[in-house]
Amino acid sequence: MTPAEVKKATEQKMQKSIETLKMDLAKVRTGRAHVGILDHVMVDYYGTPTQITQVANLTLLDARTIGVQPWEKKMMAAIEKAIRESDLGLNPATVGDLIRVPTPALTEERRKEMVKLVRSEAEDAKIAVRNIRRDANLSQKSTKWWSKKKKM
Repeated sequence: MTPAEVKKATEQKMQKSIETLKMDLAKVRTGRAHVGILDHVMVDYYGTPTQITQVANLTLLDARTIGVQPWEKKMMAAIEKAIRESDLGLNPATVGDLIRVPTPALTEERRKEMVKLVRSEAEDAKIAVRNIRRDANLSQKSTKWWSKKKKM
């Protein structure tokens, strides 16, 4: 591989690591409600696990409440069950044809857990980037060694 190819591949891998970190941080529940926390919730859509955003419309009703309006009324129970069983600690309530998902205020204990989680996610991303950089440096060194050996 040429140095330009190694650099391009390394940049792409690092960018993927950063995007993964962004997605992981978007899942972290803060004091305010945002629809991004439900992005990874999978709903059983006629036997197929499907993202909630593909079976319902997500909106913010107020600063602490997310509104989930399914496109099919039959999906109300499945969506409510999927939100309740997710690891977010949310308790949805059905009101007519809308599912209201109130986000509880964060306690100090929960805030400390969130800080630990964010630190862990950030450290994992740093390690991934370091490993990618190390692998790129090693591939360059082996390429240089191989090209020197070929010339002999």
